[in-house]
Order: sequence, then structure tokens, then C-alpha cells
Amino acid sequence: MINLTPTELERYSRQMMLPNFGEVAQKRLKSATVLVTGVGGLGGTAALYLAVAGVGRLILVRGGDLRLDDMNRQVLMTDDWVGKPRVFKAKETLEAINPDIQIEAVHEYITPENVDSLVQSADMALDCAHNFTERDLLNAACVRWRKPMVEAAMDGMEAYLTTIIPGVTPCLSCLFPEKPEWDRRGFSVLGAVSGTLACLTALEAVKLITGFSQPLLSQLLTIDFNRMEFAKRRSGRDRSCPVCGNTAPWRYAQSNSMEPTSSNCTH
Repeated sequence: MINLTPTELERYSRQMMLPNFGEVAQKRLKSATVLVTGVGGLGGTAALYLAVAGVGRLILVRGGDLRLDDMNRQVLMTDDWVGKPRVFKAKETLEAINPDIQIEAVHEYITPENVDSLVQSADMALDCAHNFTERDLLNAACVRWRKPMVEAAMDGMEAYLTTIIPGVTPCLSCLFPEKPEWDRRGFSVLGAVSGTLACLTALEAVKLITGFSQPLLSQLLTIDFNRMEFAKRRSGRDRSCPVCGNTAPWRYAQSNSMEPTSSNCTH
């Protein structure tokens, strides 16, 4: 397993004090490559907490340019970047916060042409896209290549979160066979809501990579931020699901932590 430098031992010393964490979990984080899609208020903030936790390599995927109405929630951005590709600013900000990790910025949306190579380049994915077209593409590719995915979404003051393990838990298609209509430009959002969900999303990823604590497997966490109500709902696989119905269990069920493909993989 990859070693930690003296700087990294000091940087991450406080989280390594956690029970069942230690250097072993930190080395797993350093060895991991995580794909983050939809690098905005949700994906960008989740990427921030993965970066400061010491995930060794992040692949950030987001097309389009920064808009002024993004600035109420996209904490990696600065006002002078409005009108420019946000994914490059996200990379710049994260590298300034933690120079010990590798970050790749992909100025594209998730498409049928790029999704397989992106998923194959990573050990797991964070699904933070702003539409179900990209979400469905990522979900199918993660099932196809047996890669776990943390699924997080919000609308107004409501949100949901779950972790998907191909062949073990329901996939996105099992959970939402009928897709809601989302307005990609005009949805309502409060920065503190997307930020709170992003922190929980990053925590799920850290749990999955390290195995130090139990992630949300076959459980859908729903959040009503108006009432501050959190609920866990059991979810089951649809054996007739066109995406994952015939998928064999992934190795997570045996090892209770991820086994990274490579810390140097590229697409």
C-alpha cells in the first residue's frame, strides 16, 4: 500500500485519531481515485471535503461556464471567474487548499461518448449532476464497470442521499424508474442546503473508501430542511431492473472497503 509523507501524517492527524481509522484508512484515501460529476454547489463542495480528507486523485467533470446566480452556493468559485469554465477554477482552488493531491478537470458534461472512459478511470463516482440524463448515464456505466456510486440530489429544501453498490444495493434506475422533471436553469436552491448535503455525500465516499464506518447501503436518506427531518427508508433491488437486474455482487460485500484500481489510472 502507498505510504504517507511526514507532511501528510501531520495534515491528516486529527482524522486519523478516529476509531477504526488510523493510517490504514488514510492510505486507502490516498490510493483512491474519485470521479465527481456536476461540480457545482453540491459536487464542488463534496469535492472540497474529499480534497481536504486526502483522497489521492479527483476527476472533476462539468461543462458550461460560471454564472452570477451560481455564486450563492458554489464555494470553490470567485466573483472574477463569472463567464469562465467553472471546472478549471474548481481545480485551481482545490490545488491551492491541498497541493498533495492530484486533480484532473474535464470541461464536459457526462455523455454516452465519455462516460465509460471516465468511470473506468476511477474507483468510485459521486453523482451530483443537475439532470437525470447525466445521472442515468453515470448509473448505467457504474453498474456496467462494477464501480460504486454515491447518489445525492436536492430540490429546494428537500434532498436525498444513498450509496449504490452494483449487484448489492438498488441502482438509480431501481429507485427512480420514472424520472422527475427538473429545470436545469431555474431550480430553487439555498447554499446552506446544497452545502449540507455535500458534506454528507463526501462522508459517504470516505466511509466507502476506508471501511471505517457503515455507509448508506440499501437505505435512502431523505431530508426535509424546512423541518430538519431526516429519515432512512429501506430500499430493495428490482430484479427486473433493465440496468442492474442481472448484475452479480461486487467485492465490497466481502471486504467492507473499496479496493482501488490504481492511483495512476487515466482516461
